[in-house]
Amino acid sequence: MTSSGFTLIELMVTIAVLAIIAGIAAPSINTQLANQRVKSTTATLANALKEARNESLIRRQEVEVSYDNASNTIKLKVNTSSGSQDEITAYHYNPKTTIDGDDDIDFKPNKTADDETLVICDIGNTADPRRVSVRKLGQISIQLGGSC
Repeated sequence: MTSSGFTLIELMVTIAVLAIIAGIAAPSINTQLANQRVKSTTATLANALKEARNESLIRRQEVEVSYDNASNTIKLKVNTSSGSQDEITAYHYNPKTTIDGDDDIDFKPNKTADDETLVICDIGNTADPRRVSVRKLGQISIQLGGSC
């Protein structure tokens, strides 16, 4: 009599091997996801800073970039003639990342900016931090490294 199919032991060994492989791969996948979150937040911040620089030139007014880790937003604001601030736009970034540094960066219409460096970190500290630097002449650069 011939039987076709798998025995219970064969199925248990296969499941055990799959569990071991998944256990080995899980930490690597978590690190890759954390790195992707930091990259995404870094790109969002860099885009917001570039937009602020361009808006200050177009509007011929000072544009302020501020971020809030509690609401995970980056806001671009311009000072009005009445002394208040109008929000130009807001960007949202991943809640599992934080931005550390000065709370606001000002871009002036004479093509200058505050000289600041912001560090983007993952909340779990499993990702490599990134730095976004704004130089006095408004240049924006991204580098690996920094401390969280």
